[in-house]
Amino acid sequence: MRKRFNQMCQYGQACALIVREAMLGTNEDFTDGPVNRAIVLLAIPMMLEMLMESVFAIVDIFFVSRLGADAIATLGITEAVITLLYAVAIGLSMAVAAVVARRIGERNIDGAAIVAGQALWIGAFLSIGISVAGVVYADDILRAMGLNENVINEHAGYTSVMFGGCGSILFLFLLNGVFRGAGDASIAMRSLWFANGINIVLDPCLIFGLGPFPELGLAGAAVATTTGRSCGVLLQLYYLFSKESRVRLSARHLVPRFAEMLNLLRISVGGIMQFFIATSSWIFLMKIMASYGSVAVAGYTVAIRIVDFVILPAWGLSNAASTLVGQNLGAHQPDRAEQFVWRVSIYNFVFLMSVGMVFILLPRPIVELLTEDPEVIAHAASSLRWLSYGLGVFAIGLVLNQAFNGAGDTMTPTIINFAAYWIVQLPLAYWLTTEFTHSTDGIFIAILVATVVMAGFAYLVFRRGHWKLIKV
Repeated sequence: MRKRFNQMCQYGQACALIVREAMLGTNEDFTDGPVNRAIVLLAIPMMLEMLMESVFAIVDIFFVSRLGADAIATLGITEAVITLLYAVAIGLSMAVAAVVARRIGERNIDGAAIVAGQALWIGAFLSIGISVAGVVYADDILRAMGLNENVINEHAGYTSVMFGGCGSILFLFLLNGVFRGAGDASIAMRSLWFANGINIVLDPCLIFGLGPFPELGLAGAAVATTTGRSCGVLLQLYYLFSKESRVRLSARHLVPRFAEMLNLLRISVGGIMQFFIATSSWIFLMKIMASYGSVAVAGYTVAIRIVDFVILPAWGLSNAASTLVGQNLGAHQPDRAEQFVWRVSIYNFVFLMSVGMVFILLPRPIVELLTEDPEVIAHAASSLRWLSYGLGVFAIGLVLNQAFNGAGDTMTPTIINFAAYWIVQLPLAYWLTTEFTHSTDGIFIAILVATVVMAGFAYLVFRRGHWKLIKV
């Protein structure tokens, strides 16, 4: 018994040490050594990083909700339009992470730094164009989205500031793509923690005018968010030019290299389209859901927010697979890369399936944490249960698609997503709700079927192994 106790203590100490190393950062060579250790060192900070992504929106809506329905509507519509910018930022970050990971695997640190330098130029060019257009046409954007003139006159400042600071969004994603690709996941995590901490502190101060701060109302939320993100970018740049980063920038890496920029843009097209396809399909599902009334939409929205909290960490775990695939392909170890993908798929399946079982068994107590309306609770509990049925399958498909992205093959998951979401999910959801179930159940059946199709296609294509031959 004593021997068993000592073994458990030693195991616990070993786990604590590896978690500490993952949080503080490591110089581990992910193309060599134990597979499980590499996954843990990358997955922990990446999962926490993705969890931080959702906190920005939650903090803003928590404080902005005190300003009334018009403020919430302006925030929601602005965020919906800025989703287009997120598509570009995520697509570019996928490309940057894939190419940096490949260069690290090739032991070409200088090549990885060149990629990072060109990513800064791309971010700068895009930021200037989008910022100017967003600030100049902020009123027109809100008007085109259906807001009345009184709301526009009162709250357009929020939209102007958000678009004016769009560079902080682009650079935050691009630079975290550099760090993720290099295996510096803890730096990516810390930059988001830092940015989020500043946003949490500034949000109530600038919205309500606490202490010496001016009372800016809704615009204060935009200033707080943009300031937080900008500070996160400054911290990223500090790391990027310091010795703490695996990819260290110097002036020569910032010399424009248009061939490298075009390569990044070429690879990013697939990543951008992946996000567009998923987002647009969700918009159409919401349109179908809206035909069943605001209570159904509210219940679905609550359920989606709950599911997002577990999907984001799962996405972080999938990002670890993406980095490991890129680095090991660069090191000419495709079999090791494939081993990482299957191992991460198992972990992701166990994680999301376990959470899904809790959601299936206890949906009502969970949704009651977010709403008190009995009708909304009923719809949200039903929605949460339906959405949870496919979480295990979704976990595997998510890892496989990110593995393609890590290999630099962003078009394959784009085609898979298009087939699953546009060819299968949307027509099926419309047919089921109008001709078969005549209820929102048809939407959830379509989501479940599309999830299985997505994971099934990804599995079949991944097994063919073409991704191992991609050159970036």
